[in-house]
Amino acid sequence: MSLATASRAGLAPSDTAFGDRLRTALGPRTDDAVSVDSFDRIVAAVDASHFLYTPNAVVTAASTDDVVSVFRLANAEGRHVTLRSGGTSLSGQASADDILLDTRRGFRDIEPNADGSVVRVGPGATVRAVNARLARYGRKLGPDPASESAATIGGVIANNSSGMACGTVHNSYRTLRSLTAVLPSGTVVDTGRADADERLAVAEPELYAGLLLLRQRILGDPAHVAEIRRQYRGKNTMGYGLNSFLDFETPVEMLAHLLVGSEGSLGFVAGAEFDTIVVARRAATALVIFPDLASATGILPLLVETGAATIELMDAGSLRVVQADPTAAGVVDDLVIEDHAALLVEYQSTDDEGLAALVASAQTALAAAGAPAFEPTTDARERAKLWHVRKGLYAAIAGARPSGTTALLEDIAVPVESLAEACVALQQLFDRHGYADAVIFGHAKDGNIHFLLTEDFTSPDGVERQRVFTEDLVDLVLSRGGTLKAEHGTGRIMAPFVERQFGAELYGVMREVKRLCDPRGILNPGVLIGDDPEAHLTHLKLTPAVESEVDRCVDCGYCEPVCPSRDVTLTPRQRIAVRRARAAAQASGDARLDAHLARAEEYASVETCAVDGMCQTACPVLINTGDLVRRLRENEQPALVKAGGAIAAKQWKTVSRGAATALTIAKAAPAPLVTAATDVGRALLGSDIVPRYGRDLPRGGPKRAVRGASGSGSGLESTDDTIVLFAACVGSMFGAAGDGIGAAEAFRRLCERAGVSIVTPENADGLCCGTPWKSKGLAGGYATMVERVAASLVAASDRGRLTIVTDNSSCTEGLVLAIRHANRTGADPVDLRIEDSVDFAARRLLPGIQVADRLGSLALHPTCASTRLGSNDNLRALADAVAETVDVPDAWGCCGFAGDRGMLHPELTASATAPEAAELAGGGHDAHASCNRTCEIGMTRATGSEYRHVLELLEERTR
Repeated sequence: MSLATASRAGLAPSDTAFGDRLRTALGPRTDDAVSVDSFDRIVAAVDASHFLYTPNAVVTAASTDDVVSVFRLANAEGRHVTLRSGGTSLSGQASADDILLDTRRGFRDIEPNADGSVVRVGPGATVRAVNARLARYGRKLGPDPASESAATIGGVIANNSSGMACGTVHNSYRTLRSLTAVLPSGTVVDTGRADADERLAVAEPELYAGLLLLRQRILGDPAHVAEIRRQYRGKNTMGYGLNSFLDFETPVEMLAHLLVGSEGSLGFVAGAEFDTIVVARRAATALVIFPDLASATGILPLLVETGAATIELMDAGSLRVVQADPTAAGVVDDLVIEDHAALLVEYQSTDDEGLAALVASAQTALAAAGAPAFEPTTDARERAKLWHVRKGLYAAIAGARPSGTTALLEDIAVPVESLAEACVALQQLFDRHGYADAVIFGHAKDGNIHFLLTEDFTSPDGVERQRVFTEDLVDLVLSRGGTLKAEHGTGRIMAPFVERQFGAELYGVMREVKRLCDPRGILNPGVLIGDDPEAHLTHLKLTPAVESEVDRCVDCGYCEPVCPSRDVTLTPRQRIAVRRARAAAQASGDARLDAHLARAEEYASVETCAVDGMCQTACPVLINTGDLVRRLRENEQPALVKAGGAIAAKQWKTVSRGAATALTIAKAAPAPLVTAATDVGRALLGSDIVPRYGRDLPRGGPKRAVRGASGSGSGLESTDDTIVLFAACVGSMFGAAGDGIGAAEAFRRLCERAGVSIVTPENADGLCCGTPWKSKGLAGGYATMVERVAASLVAASDRGRLTIVTDNSSCTEGLVLAIRHANRTGADPVDLRIEDSVDFAARRLLPGIQVADRLGSLALHPTCASTRLGSNDNLRALADAVAETVDVPDAWGCCGFAGDRGMLHPELTASATAPEAAELAGGGHDAHASCNRTCEIGMTRATGSEYRHVLELLEERTR
């Protein structure tokens, strides 16, 4: 193994004594906040960059005091600390080879002021979560990185993030009001206090005096002042923010703004207060196609003059990726891509009149310049599709790389007037060094472009080629007055070139800033500044090939915030990291490490994955890690379990009714007795086999009733006046909440009122969508059930003439997948129309019924399945029909109940629902609703409030 590359299986032995000292430093904790286990270290090592450093210890901080304790131990022992939050940084600044301090879980507070103009936020909150909280005020954060769904405030501050629209006016540096920081010495500084400057002088006298001296040194040399002004006239995240010395006079304000963009090398920002900006309520967006890159970049100055809020560049390679993306259907489908380029242009305004004026002015100017027609859309769905394409572009391009190669993303900026020529030179550079697959995209309005290329670091010349290319790139950018990093942070990738960009004198100022703040050098050594001229060429991440379901993962981390197990075991990115580490261990012959990872993987990765597919909704390359987990479960299931699954599929009526009866009996018995009995069974047979009974589980449900026609819809009209109802077995096994009638019966009654006839499939009580077998990896049982249910539904729907409606969202999704499977494997494929009851009710039933008495307020929980089905708008429409006020919590997420997963591993649901439950605490809603029975059980357990299917509420309000 070359010193330049890093194996995912290459790690130092676990230092248990060091782990014990860390635990002692933290003091008593209810959780184990420290791990030196190889499994946890490997999992924590991976971030979005192309560097790989495996930490010696992983510490999860729950408070500022924890951070202080770790810093003080590091000072005492000469250890190094790297701070990690979202792990979406791309330049290597979040990689650690000693102590990795995870600050994501304990610092998620979001506290807007009365009108939302100011927000105080913890470093563990994502940009999207903060903006969701601010939306009710019509405001948002200034920084708008493409990774906003996963990027946390800690990283946004550490990298001085900007994004597509904010430029340098509303970036982190400019919108920061104050922050609370832990310095390497352990001193806590709150810059928002009226006496903050005086306190800093007392607590850190050398630092205080040193910052004043550096300011005097800079101001005393007009050439220094001019160079700093030139460097920061646009986006620039190279080195420390020396503009702090020009923009502020007091040491505490200089320090606060030096911490912005310091990449965790000067201190830990425990909380920050930001000025927010007004959300432009009106926007018009268009993807304008140009014949080549030169014509696209040549029109930029004119577009900037027209007041465009955002101008995003995509070259021909980017457009080819967009064209191949199934989520981007209709964007560039018909374009025969040659040398084309595109600009994604958006105009924004607070009202329709202002927007119309901006668009008209732009159309006139562009037409006069001979540019392609500018035909923007104001439709929210179409605009969202365009922005989804752009925000996921990096990961989508990287995901299309050849297996086993590493994706490298660079981030440069030049003056806008030099951008066209710089892009041409960049393409020539790609050709010269053999990077034929390189693509260019980015924030053209700011002269800020990203380019992505792939490299095989296992090849003999891979590292050397990257060395020579980087040297040429540095010359290209600096010769045009640009910056080597515009918004992704210096990290390790450009640390060796900071002095070349700023010159020896100003680089000396930066080194003095580091010495003053961190005299023992405990924080993030080698990041941003350092002495290693080849820091950008060492510890390069290797990416061994793994299972096809997940092999194209680029470690971007977009999946993590939506994963229900993110705070209890692993995230999808981490599950994949384990697979890659095991592949590396196997390739190197390290059977001991592989066996250890396999044992730990069983619970952390396989058993506690909800296989809900939410990761796919966030993944730019559409990876569903649940597909991998289902495969692993199938591989690991004992033959006896597989045989039992196959029998259950054939005798499902007996099995499902038996489960319902057992629940009814259990409900009548003393709950502690039943719980104790299941606990014994779990101890004997395993916690992933025997569910745990809890008092909150309902009684068993009724048989799936047959009403109206049964068996076949032959001869009936193919209209919405007659449908097939496939009532979910989950509503039969689990009874309705309280005295409710359940979703299926509520739907039947609503159909009666709306004049809709129902056909019931033959042997309905013995049918299932197949999800219980599919989720557990029981392929034989799944195939049996799919064959049975497909045949029954083909007959009931008269070979697809009638729409099939299902009354639980996860069962609807499961049925869609089951019919696809049947069509792939069967000899007689049939196109069956399957619709969720929520969608059918909103489309067909709601317009024809009258809601008599609306509720005052309703808390609504969308589900992972309703999200994947695209039903959430209709779910909201039904909720709005039954309640005056509908609240979908900002912290909404998958409940993790996942059929029986919430009974097998209650800790999964408890962790997944904790943020949503906390937000709803004390809410005083009149009712709580969802659209899936097991999710309703999970949310009832989490909140203590009774959740019911929204159709039950609608039925009650229309009697």
